[in-house]
Formats: sequence, C-alpha cells, structure tokens
Amino acid sequence: MADPTSAVPARPAHDDPRAMLLFGGVYGAVVACAMVAALTEYGHTSPAARRYDAAWLLVTAFASALAHGYSHHIAERGPHRRGEALRALAAEWPLVAAMLPTVLILAGAGWGWWSADGVEYPAFVLNIALLFALGLASARRAGRRWTAALATGFVDALFGLLVVVANAVIK
Repeated sequence: MADPTSAVPARPAHDDPRAMLLFGGVYGAVVACAMVAALTEYGHTSPAARRYDAAWLLVTAFASALAHGYSHHIAERGPHRRGEALRALAAEWPLVAAMLPTVLILAGAGWGWWSADGVEYPAFVLNIALLFALGLASARRAGRRWTAALATGFVDALFGLLVVVANAVIK
C-alpha cells in the first residue's frame, strides 16, 4: 500500500502548458537570432535574399518543432497510446510562434515593405526584447520579486545578445 503522505510525483515540464509556452518562446527566439545571424553572414541584402531567409527561417521553425516534439515523445518510457506523438508535436507550437515575427520581418523586407538592407538589426532587437519579456514573465509567474524578475529577463536577453555578438565577431 502506498504511503498517503508521500509526495505526488511532479508532472513533467513538457506536460505543463505554461512551461511549454515559456520554453518554446525562449527556444524559438534564440533559434531565430541564430538563424538571422547565419543567414545574413554573407551580406546578401536584396529583397530576393530576404524572402529566401524568411523561407529558411520558417523551415527551421517547423523542423525544430518536429525534432523537439518527437524527442519528447520517444524519450518517454513505457507504452505509447495512439495520438500521443501528434500531441507531442502539436505542443511545440510556441517555438514556431516565437519565430514567426522574425519571419515576417524578413519577408516584409523581401516584399518591399521596408528596406532589405540592415533588416537583421530590427530582427535581433525584436528577439532580444522577446527573450527579456519571456524571462520577466516566467520569473513573475514563479513568484519572484520585481528585481529578481528583471534580472532574469536581463539574463535571458543576454542569450540573444550573445548570438548577435558572436555573429559580429565571426564576421
């Protein structure tokens, strides 16, 4: 007989919708920063190049979500029920959603909505701001005080900034 005072096992983080929303958002924003840095490495700034960059970023978003969802599915021990793999893949929507604003920035430059030259900088700023906001939100949701929450947001934003700095150094 089980001990009634024993702790109930915690639900895995990938089953918690709020945790997955924050995780997917942070993961997607960091991947978007890295992809923009990689795609703009050669200095192609034509509208056609920006449309190409947007397409590759979208492909990367879905590939990352599929790989991550599938890895969660196969990492679970024990028998799998029908439909669990699809639910694991569908749970990765925050990762894709976090990358869509960057896709739109690049595509907009490709469609002539704004200059295609230098559009990676607003994309970097957007993703760094997204990382800050997600860090702040997750810390506040966890019950941290404002100072700790701001520090958490700042550290999360540093991840995106690190990608930008690494790109500048590599170029």
